[in-house]
Amino acid sequence: MLLTNLPLWLSGLLLVGLPTLIAMFGPILIRRQVSFAKLRTNNEVAGFKFATVGVLYAVLLAFAVVVVWEKFSEAERKVAQEAGALAALYRLGDGVPAAARKALRDSLTRYIRSTIEEDWPAMERGGASAAARQALDDVYAATLSIEPGDARGGIFLAEILDQLDTVTQARRDRLIMASGTVPSILWLVLVSGAALTVGFTFFFAAENLRVQTIMTGMLSILIFSGLLVIVAIDHPFAGTVRVPPEPLHAVLESFGAPT
Repeated sequence: MLLTNLPLWLSGLLLVGLPTLIAMFGPILIRRQVSFAKLRTNNEVAGFKFATVGVLYAVLLAFAVVVVWEKFSEAERKVAQEAGALAALYRLGDGVPAAARKALRDSLTRYIRSTIEEDWPAMERGGASAAARQALDDVYAATLSIEPGDARGGIFLAEILDQLDTVTQARRDRLIMASGTVPSILWLVLVSGAALTVGFTFFFAAENLRVQTIMTGMLSILIFSGLLVIVAIDHPFAGTVRVPPEPLHAVLESFGAPT
């Protein structure tokens, strides 16, 4: 969570640059302790084991990236779904009596503003806003106070309740996703696996130590860049790469109530 809230360039420096710099010193330190001739005898066995370790870690890392990316895309869809339902509620308000229509639209406006101004900052911390929850309760109160005078009014009320249920579910889903997708145990496996995979290259022996150091650095950049992607989008409503409340802003602007 700490790295998520940092600027992306700083997170990249700490998560990619620093480990890569350390990794590039690894072959040099090992070569000072163990001679080239002794290390070279391990190349064949170490190469076979490294292939196995590399494939296993690559599969795990790719799986984590795909899962996190899917959750990030789902968070975007949920925000768009919530905004669409709110826009429908504004339009459905035309089918209820004038007094109830004003109360409904005013409560919708307060809810959207509370969501943008209160819910989004709270989701950055993995929490939820009590003010936004109260505003949603007010929307329910305004809806339940509608008294349809005929069958047509009853149909409008049923559709309003259906759209309001969509809003509630979409909000609940985004609040859950705000806390992140990757559990602590998986982070432990990802980070330790990255260290082990890069550390494996220290025990190979290339005649040109500079080339071996460069290859180790390239591998480290590739692996830790994957971890940076996961860090950047694991919390879809926090950090530099996040889901903005723009669809909700658009609803307010479309209905003449800009924030």
